Amino acid sequence: MEELLNIGKLVLEVFLMWLIIYYILLFIRGTRAVQVLKGVVILLILFLLTQLLRLETINQMLKWLFGFGAIAFLIIFQPELRRGLAHLGQNPLFALRLKRERLIDEIVKSCLFLSRRKIGGLIAIEREMRLAVYAEDSVTLDSEVSTELINTIFLPSSPLHDGAIVIQEERIAACGCLLPLSQNPGLSKTLGTRHRAALGLAEETDAVVVVISEETGAISIAISGKLTRDMDEAGLRKVLRNVYGSFEEKKAEEKKKLKV
Repeated sequence: MEELLNIGKLVLEVFLMWLIIYYILLFIRGTRAVQVLKGVVILLILFLLTQLLRLETINQMLKWLFGFGAIAFLIIFQPELRRGLAHLGQNPLFALRLKRERLIDEIVKSCLFLSRRKIGGLIAIEREMRLAVYAEDSVTLDSEVSTELINTIFLPSSPLHDGAIVIQEERIAACGCLLPLSQNPGLSKTLGTRHRAALGLAEETDAVVVVISEETGAISIAISGKLTRDMDEAGLRKVLRNVYGSFEEKKAEEKKKLKV
């Protein structure tokens, strides 16, 4: 049994080493690092030969050269190393998280801008249930989510400021959208049309709906038919990460399984 475990470890180590070497070669292909790698291989062969032939002086010189060579390698190939780390950051999992954080950051900054100026706003974020039906009679955008665009749409001078914007697949799909009003008789009489629309959509779908009050500037969020009022920046960011972020990760996992 122990022998089988040792063989398994050996096979795993060989596979991992092969994988690392393969990706290193793939990364340096077509760069100046290829020529340097050839030089390093030649020096390694010389180093082994000097050990076999017991050429102590040359062997010591090569050891000294390898010691300084490691530092020189970091200095000379700084651009390549930076590119490699950037490439690592483009891993689907990292890319997903960065994209999600950027999206959340743009929404939060816009909500704070609108809140400080008491400008009403309504932002519906699609999750599993499609919101296409609510964007049918609206203005189609298909634009990247940005604070500036959201703020411009909800400015009182804009003809679209009374409707909602719908975010699908990390993009603003449409604006000026009309959402269904909640028919819950137990709602407070102080809730305006925007809050009732946010609740109405949250009751009918699994969307995350952020609403900014025009009267008070308060930020609220509607999820699963429930409205949480007076959200601060940290609270809003946390809710969007927990609810919207977890859905994005689940969606990425589903896409990965489909590819496999």
